[in-house]
Amino acid sequence: MKIAVLGGGVVGVAAAYYLSQDGHAVTLIDRNAAAASEASYGNAGLVSPGDSYAWASPAALKVFVKSLTRSDLGIKVRPSLDPHFLLWTGQFLLQCTPARARVNTLRKLRIALYSKQCINALAQHTGVQYDSGHRGILYFYRSQESLDAGARHMQILADHGLDIEVVGRDRLVALDPGLAGARDKIAGAIYSPMDQTGDSCRFARNLAAWCEQHADVRFLHGVTIRGLNIEGNRVASVGTDRGSIDCDAVVLAMGAESALLGRRIGLKLPIYPVKGYSMTVPIRSGGPTLGGVDEDKLIAYSRLGDRLRLACRAEFAGYDRSHKPEDFAMLRKVGEELFPGSADFDQAECWAGLRPMTPSSVPILGRARYDNLYLDCGHGHVGWTMACGSGRFVADLIAGRQPEIDPDGLLYQN
Repeated sequence: MKIAVLGGGVVGVAAAYYLSQDGHAVTLIDRNAAAASEASYGNAGLVSPGDSYAWASPAALKVFVKSLTRSDLGIKVRPSLDPHFLLWTGQFLLQCTPARARVNTLRKLRIALYSKQCINALAQHTGVQYDSGHRGILYFYRSQESLDAGARHMQILADHGLDIEVVGRDRLVALDPGLAGARDKIAGAIYSPMDQTGDSCRFARNLAAWCEQHADVRFLHGVTIRGLNIEGNRVASVGTDRGSIDCDAVVLAMGAESALLGRRIGLKLPIYPVKGYSMTVPIRSGGPTLGGVDEDKLIAYSRLGDRLRLACRAEFAGYDRSHKPEDFAMLRKVGEELFPGSADFDQAECWAGLRPMTPSSVPILGRARYDNLYLDCGHGHVGWTMACGSGRFVADLIAGRQPEIDPDGLLYQN
């Protein structure tokens, strides 16, 4: 078949790869000059099944309400009368029960664990390089109280397939000597050896190059998608600023923009953009050897070759991608505190991008509304973690194969 993949982030490129492996002629369309130029460009760099707990929970509800009046929290909400934001907020609040948090967390973990396997198999098959690290991630805490609470919090993941180890200061520094300078500020950590790190931008761009050379994938960059041309109950073509592109099937993988395109064809996708910030800093010497999350400061980091990536904040500000120097002050402060003298923060590259969040934190996959329209969107803050698993999952559906993981709770409900 001729399949159009809409969106050139790591999710779209991964889907294009798996579809091409099934023998389809794939055309990927994206408005940017290169793959992974938006949400996939500057994320935390973590491939993290250990971060599978759903955002919506009783604890998150309290933080969300506080964020309406406080500016010192990891979540920042700009009050808005946008009806789409209000609807999303209502749907999010409905997911904040203990029962829903458990269900959503286990669905998220299922695809995250599967996707990690898919990433590694793909990398072995193609040889793509992406500054990967395979020694795990440390989720660390600054007080014994928060460490104990974190261990209880992650037990559900441990009970369903994630290896974890609760470690004290000595074991933490043995695992990552790069944290030795901050030893006295950390009470302990939860170590997830199954987690990984890597640069999703380099992964996507190198995989795109591989697909152009070794697979039947055509990349149309710098092309703006205007809409979908519908005939009967099928998508006949994709409308762009350079004309229409005929196709037998379409995969929608446009991140936060998926909701905007969906509205044009009567598809109500529960996706809302949540802005995140990151800075990428050249490493002078030392620095972390594992990925990590400062759970009390809500800052994640990873080592990507000779670069340190730090990321933070969930800001509800619509489709605003702007940023200013003061937005990164906390990132720099914590980075210098954790890794004193290791990185040149005066040379940091600062970035902000939009995460496509769903109220449940579970991505939206499968066929929707039209016979040949498939969804691969709504991956939230773990799009890099889930990209390959969701791409393989959707390719299986298009091929008429039974997916390798249980599809329960992952398929779009019209």
